[in-house]
Amino acid sequence: MTDRFGVNGGLVLLLVALAAVSAFQRQPAPSHVFHHGRIATVDPQFKVVEAMAIRDGRVLATGTTADMLALAASSTEQVDLGGRTVVPGLIDSHVHAPSASMYEFEQPVPDMQSVEDALGYIRARAGQTEPGQWIVLSQVFITRLREQRYPTRLELDQAAPRHPVAFRTGPDASLNSAALEISGIDAKFRVPDGEPCRVERDGKGEPTGILRNCGRFIRSQSTGRSPTAADRLDRLRQLLADYNSVGITSIVDGNADDSGVELYRRLLAKRELTCRTFLAYGVDAQAPLDRVEAAIREAAAHPLHQRDDMLWLRGIKVFLDGGMLTGSAYMRQPWGVSPIYSIDDPDYRGVRFIEPEKLYRMAKLALANELQFTAHAQGDAAVETMVDTYERINREDFPVRGRRPSITHASFMSREAIDKMQALGVVANLQPAWLYLDGATLGRHFGLERLTYFHPYRTLGERGVTVGGGSDHMQKIGSLRSINPYNPFLGMWTTIVRQPRGADAPQHPEQTLTREQALRLYTINNAFLTFEEGYKGSLEPGKLADFAVLDRDLLTCPVEQVKDIQVEATYLGGARVYARPPGR
Repeated sequence: MTDRFGVNGGLVLLLVALAAVSAFQRQPAPSHVFHHGRIATVDPQFKVVEAMAIRDGRVLATGTTADMLALAASSTEQVDLGGRTVVPGLIDSHVHAPSASMYEFEQPVPDMQSVEDALGYIRARAGQTEPGQWIVLSQVFITRLREQRYPTRLELDQAAPRHPVAFRTGPDASLNSAALEISGIDAKFRVPDGEPCRVERDGKGEPTGILRNCGRFIRSQSTGRSPTAADRLDRLRQLLADYNSVGITSIVDGNADDSGVELYRRLLAKRELTCRTFLAYGVDAQAPLDRVEAAIREAAAHPLHQRDDMLWLRGIKVFLDGGMLTGSAYMRQPWGVSPIYSIDDPDYRGVRFIEPEKLYRMAKLALANELQFTAHAQGDAAVETMVDTYERINREDFPVRGRRPSITHASFMSREAIDKMQALGVVANLQPAWLYLDGATLGRHFGLERLTYFHPYRTLGERGVTVGGGSDHMQKIGSLRSINPYNPFLGMWTTIVRQPRGADAPQHPEQTLTREQALRLYTINNAFLTFEEGYKGSLEPGKLADFAVLDRDLLTCPVEQVKDIQVEATYLGGARVYARPPGR
């Protein structure tokens, strides 16, 4: 008998190898082979390969064109990529799809670049609406208006003298006199104790019309035709198809409610859900704690809490502070007197909605029940509050790292908060397009020094904090016409160049990302945020075959073209869900 390297040993090894080849050949052939392309796998080595084989909706293998075609059988569909680039299916880590799809249900809402545009729209609505009925214009951010201010109470009165009007933007609003009167908000109105609402007043104590996080006190009523369940389902289907058209194959619903969950469930049952959906169930943190805790327990007991590739209820979402774009984010230092945000109190730091003890109780309960907890936290003080909450749970109750506690938005940060996030394993979803759309206004208001840790992508990556890219899409169908654009290539381009529109130079260019890092932001990083990095986010054997074919090479095209990339085709589980129409 010879040793394992001798003749007998060699024969054994040869027989084992032949048996392995035979067994592989007996496996079903791939359903598809995509070849002669540039496939960015986004694996740990960020390999770019020529071809990919798919079977049963998953990646079977990647490699050279010759190797992948050798796996094909007569039944295999062979797709010649013609040198085009393929990327993993893109993931948007924060959308509000059911409500966004209904924003223009009654009529199109034009793009508004100025206060006059908004007033003109209100005047037009007043001419079409019965006197006394409400006119509500939502989510026109003042930072994006030419005048960079709210329309005043007087301007709204003049635009619609016989109608109550609410100009709502994020958690804040500007009301006209009729709306204030109907809502009972006058010189005598006092915010109930514990309510995180702020009514701005003039020198005589009269409301100016600017309300911060006072939505529950605005007694507006909906007008117009009420959509049917079929209308809502159809509009959501249309929006998901438009997500597919820009390469998006997975989304996170960042504040899901029961009606929205049911719409997703119905689409799934009809096999018409074309984006894998992770649900962060919205909980009203202003409710009594026992009701908040009951809602969290109900979410944990929901049938969709069991992991599913297509629809998974795995998160809890609350709102901790106000808006960055509206002047109510909770900041470490005062906002400063500002005509943009109608702030005249030099000590005003924004609005925090949840007291720390209550926040701790709800976050602990969610994490203990295998529900990822996240909070809308825009300002650096809100981010600090959230991180300190997770730190307390980690210290007093149980380790949090494996539960991936999250922060939503985290637009303003600090080095101290980032270091704690790294130590605890806290993740975050950020919205790069805000830097592009609003960075110039924020720079004029705060100055560059206070923006040192505004969307600090490079620092976060270097410190080992996983963040993903999202849009916070809330209104309109159309990736660039939406008020918060959900085009992921605009988001990637923004992180690569950090050039706000209307600014003369990049904003903190030391925080730019490489193209590879930008792509990870919308693929494997977002998959990690939703506990799914083992299933999607990269094109590796065994993972879901979600991918997009691009019209140019994201990794090598001129940098200015990154934001203009078009998607030729999008595949979900190996099935094509979008094909670019000829001539588009």
